[in-house]
Amino acid sequence: MLWIKALHIVFIASWFAGLFYLPRIYVNLAMVDPGSVAERDRLLLMARKLYRFMSILAVPALVFGLWLWLFYGIGLGAGHGWMHAKLLIVLALLAYHYSCWVVLRKFEKGQMQRSHVWFRWFNEAPVIMMLGAVVLVVVKPF
Repeated sequence: MLWIKALHIVFIASWFAGLFYLPRIYVNLAMVDPGSVAERDRLLLMARKLYRFMSILAVPALVFGLWLWLFYGIGLGAGHGWMHAKLLIVLALLAYHYSCWVVLRKFEKGQMQRSHVWFRWFNEAPVIMMLGAVVLVVVKPF
């Protein structure tokens, strides 16, 4: 079980690295001057590659988490309300991950109208979700 936990933590940390950095690329994309085609193309290439890579990393993170939950019984049974809350955060992270894809498609089509300031706030969501998940798993408040 400790190997599964270790792998889960490694893949979660790796997935979060992408969730933290991709919106920073979006901040830069939102600030690109309309005439800077080369800069825009370079940032889009970086964003596409990072999205693909972080999507690959999300799969084993989720698989190892499900393995711990379903096969080792972590968070199952009475008195494990913290796990239900954590699973809600995981669903929110998956929605955030998907929204990053939607944003990327809009940037590629030249349809993104949001400012770099909006993306700076958008970038804070995974930090808050990570904080919530870690507190729930370590403290188990309910």
